[in-house]
Amino acid sequence: MRRLNRCSWIAAGMLVPFAVETAHPATAPGDRSPQPSTIQELMDTRIDPSADVLWDSVAFIASTTGEEDRRPRSPAEWNAVHQSAVALIDAVDSLSARGRRVASIEKEPGPGELRVSEIQRRIDANPSAFARHARALRSAAQKALAAIDARDADGLLNAGGLIDAACEACHTVYWYPQQARTR
Repeated sequence: MRRLNRCSWIAAGMLVPFAVETAHPATAPGDRSPQPSTIQELMDTRIDPSADVLWDSVAFIASTTGEEDRRPRSPAEWNAVHQSAVALIDAVDSLSARGRRVASIEKEPGPGELRVSEIQRRIDANPSAFARHARALRSAAQKALAAIDARDADGLLNAGGLIDAACEACHTVYWYPQQARTR
């Protein structure tokens, strides 16, 4: 679950090409599809995909083959990132719901990650601290939405950095604290 910071992605030139059709809009009213029940499901199905659309929508990439100034330009592109920002805010609101478990099963953690049971123990020990991390992510997503509504690509890029910082702040406490100490 280790996420490279935004600068690493840009520097490596590894951003996924902008694609409006990859937007993940908020659940429509009356939609009866099953809702994510664990933090991991929320991260995998709603939070990460929505954040990825925002991160991938704005970048300036210089390489030996030229420069790319990636930003939403058309109403459809702005609408796609708007939907993803709303979906992100929506998902974050569910993140720290009382009684929400980290995952439904204990599985082998990735390199440098804590076991699910240890992550759960950390959250349960101080749920208000976890909720503060969720509120920081929500605030960053709201800044992205404000930039989108203002059609401010530079503001969206800056908000993307705030979203990344909010994600990393939480992950380095709950998912991979050892990696935070080695930086």
